[in-house]
Amino acid sequence: MGGGTDRPGVSVVVPTHNSGPHLGPLVSSLSRQGLPPGGYEVIFADDGSTDDTPQRLDELAAADPHVRVLHLEHSGWPSRPRNLGVEAARGEYVFFADDDDWFGDEALARLLACAREHDADIVIGRIVGHGRGVPRELFRENRFDADLTNAPLADSMTCHKLFRRAFLERHGLRFPEGRPRRLEDHRLVAEAYVLAGRVCVLADHPCYHHVRRADAGNVTATRMDPAEYYAALRAAMDVVDAHEPPAVARLRLHRRWLRQEVLNRLRGCALLAAPEPWLEQVVHEVGPLIRDRFAPEAVAGVPPLYRVTAHLAEQGRVADLRRLAEWEVGVRAHATVDDATVVGRTLTIDLSAHLTAGEEPLRFDDRGLPVLPVAGAEPPSGAAMRASGARTDVVVRRRETRDEFFLPSVTTTERIPTGTGADAQVRHRTTATVDFAALNGGRTRGAWEVRARVTQAGWALDTRLPLVVHCATDGGVPRVEDPRRSRSRLRRAVRRIRRALRRTARVGSRSPDRPVGSRR
Repeated sequence: MGGGTDRPGVSVVVPTHNSGPHLGPLVSSLSRQGLPPGGYEVIFADDGSTDDTPQRLDELAAADPHVRVLHLEHSGWPSRPRNLGVEAARGEYVFFADDDDWFGDEALARLLACAREHDADIVIGRIVGHGRGVPRELFRENRFDADLTNAPLADSMTCHKLFRRAFLERHGLRFPEGRPRRLEDHRLVAEAYVLAGRVCVLADHPCYHHVRRADAGNVTATRMDPAEYYAALRAAMDVVDAHEPPAVARLRLHRRWLRQEVLNRLRGCALLAAPEPWLEQVVHEVGPLIRDRFAPEAVAGVPPLYRVTAHLAEQGRVADLRRLAEWEVGVRAHATVDDATVVGRTLTIDLSAHLTAGEEPLRFDDRGLPVLPVAGAEPPSGAAMRASGARTDVVVRRRETRDEFFLPSVTTTERIPTGTGADAQVRHRTTATVDFAALNGGRTRGAWEVRARVTQAGWALDTRLPLVVHCATDGGVPRVEDPRRSRSRLRRAVRRIRRALRRTARVGSRSPDRPVGSRR
């Protein structure tokens, strides 16, 4: 037992509903968590499934003493199953997992050890996305005394974390069960962040694999009702404001909600994929929300493209939002590898990068703001905008597992005049260096793809670099392969073979009784 007591170290609470075979990856990952027998328990809280899920769960519980099953009346949302799971939990810590996700190897053991070593109320493990966007900035490095003022905790608002059970009980933290139903994670997690004595971030080990199923079968995977959704967002903001957190903490939460829950729905592909009546409902809801609930300093603190989107939404300019989105889907990141060298086990990559709009480099004015195709898109005078923080990061991703890591890097930018007034292209030059003996704790065996992530003015766009790094052993010497050169060598080899075959065929076609080179 964890800690030498009769209670488990971790209780994993999993809400289920008609999960069926999608439970497989989660169940199989539980036996690889590095915890001793009795060191954990899994509570499946079934929300009135009508398929064979209850039978599957009962069979699992009969075969594994770590598993318990709660058979519940259907509530239609994961909040009540999670709450009843917490009530039934006996562990020192509680982890909330979804039925179609799974744990990385030894994740629970590492999370629990981190929580105990640092006396943490919450531990956030590195999340790997499969068809889902996941936080990236948060997982640049381990953080053992994080809070909303010194770390981007607001980037991670889902409940897939380790919580001290006594902390949940002391503050009565539970998922909201009534309406509005949406953003139930946010209301619990935001309050937990404000109240926690210590939060840790375990970034150096992939702990949780978060999945978007191809059949959109996750419990909450339905198109949201705008009125209900933004009522839920107001409720989440009310929860935070009631605790009167430090101004910086409040601003970071509000800006995160403004970007992710409000403005990202009105940009690019997300807007263009939305039915027109639904889009008009969203704009109808978010205009007053921006005016009433987001302070001027919260809006002023988001990147320029978000501020433009907020201004158009507040004015109800749906046609201009669509025009901007149609232009934005053509914005791309481009990067060129200038050099890639390996010295010992250290890889260094030099690259150049920039953004394009269609076939042309994206133009920026003398304040670093993008030149946009919509007239009157900039907020009125008095809300001055200036871009900052342009950079290009280098990210490596293991092909086999999709684990990804930022490499330590330095970026400089230069303006290249375009000949149109003060407008200019902005080029990034980045040098990234990494010791493969230290990357991912030395667990580097396999093939690693390399990507550049260009961040500027409200975009954060990836582009794959023409490099693959191979490591034959964990912590071994990296070998850099340029697939373009490999393909070029292969094409040259194929051409040589074809020429040789043609020569052989010509020689073979000559009469066998006539010496080569003879004349008639």
